[in-house]
Amino acid sequence: MWQIGGVTRSDIDIDTLVGEWLTLKEAAAPLGVSPNRIKTLIRENRMMGVVRGGQLSVPAAFIDGDDLVKGLPGTLVLLTDAGFSTEEALRWLFTPDDTLPGTPIQAMRENRGTEVRRRAQGMAF
Repeated sequence: MWQIGGVTRSDIDIDTLVGEWLTLKEAAAPLGVSPNRIKTLIRENRMMGVVRGGQLSVPAAFIDGDDLVKGLPGTLVLLTDAGFSTEEALRWLFTPDDTLPGTPIQAMRENRGTEVRRRAQGMAF
């Protein structure tokens, strides 16, 4: 269970929130790296992934062209430091927040990551 915008939510399916998922191979292609490198990025907390249908997958929204979304690794570290599990962090990143507006991951993709990181940092204390 997590809280955002004063409303506690744990009832929304993570697949519904995230939308498009990529296998490690699919995520590796635009970044020009191997699937093993994607595993390393997940292990280093620079990306997050979950097992879906027997395969480790990552949200497609984490990739912007041929790189990770600007500020994603630092934001993931902040969320982890705040005690968020992988599922809680993904829920937070992909849940609409009227005060942003949009979702935190949308804000990061639109180069509005400073406010997202400020919020993530605030949750760590």
